[in-house]
Formats: sequence, C-alpha cells, structure tokens
Amino acid sequence: MAKIRVTKEFSFEMAHALWNYDGPCKNIHGHSYKLFITVSGEPLADQNDPKNGMVIDFGTLKRIVNKHIVSRFDHTVVVCRDAPHHLLKNIDQMFEKYEATDYQPTCENMVVAFAEILKPRLPGEVSLFSIKLHETETSFAEWFASDNAG
Repeated sequence: MAKIRVTKEFSFEMAHALWNYDGPCKNIHGHSYKLFITVSGEPLADQNDPKNGMVIDFGTLKRIVNKHIVSRFDHTVVVCRDAPHHLLKNIDQMFEKYEATDYQPTCENMVVAFAEILKPRLPGEVSLFSIKLHETETSFAEWFASDNAG
C-alpha cells in the first residue's frame, strides 16, 4: 500500500514578547497564526471499517491539535520563563491566560515544541511528518521529522 501525507490547517491568535531581543519584538505583540500539521501513514484497507481509505480521520487530528495546542495557545500571552513572567499574574484582567515557556517563543522554537507535544499523542498507525507555522502571511517556520531523526 502507498504511504500518504495528509495535512490539516488551524488558526489561532497569540501574543508574545522576545525577552532580551534587540528589536521591536521585545515588546508584547500579537499574530494571527496559521498552523499546518502533516501526518503520514498508509490508508486503512478494511472495507468493514468506517475509516476505510483514511490515513487518519481529520476529526481525530482536529481534536488532538485543538486540545493540546490551539486551546492552550489561542489568546494567550507567551513569554520565556527567563522574563519576569510572574508579574503578569498581578494583572488578571489582561493576562488571565499566559504561558511561560522554557524557550524563547519564536516561530522556530514553537514548531519544535509543537512537534514534541504532538508526536506522543498521535495514533500509532500515523507519524508526524511536518509542521508549518505562519507567524505572518509571508513569514513561517517549518519542522520536518526527517530533519530531526535520530
């Protein structure tokens, strides 16, 4: 049977600031992110299974990504743990939803983090092939499993 890749697109709004950065992105600012998750596998070949012909049900992929990435990061302020993030707790009305990460929340680091979040949560018959994250319409980062094997 052939190996096939399937991709699902997601959108979320997120704000971030780059701690100790030497440009305007050191200030809190937001983006309308576009996230593309591609998985690969062999389509199910069982005429008696309702998922016959599918690598993964798009609904299953949607539930996994929405639960572990979109709902977590949508309308969230994300800063590096090295920043004085604890001060945000004192402003509940504006920073009720924030996350302090172990990494600088660049587009590049976020695709790596998203890969680590998703890999163990995907069904065993599919594998994460790639992640593409658009920070703006013309700027994006990509993660490929083949580049990160081993």
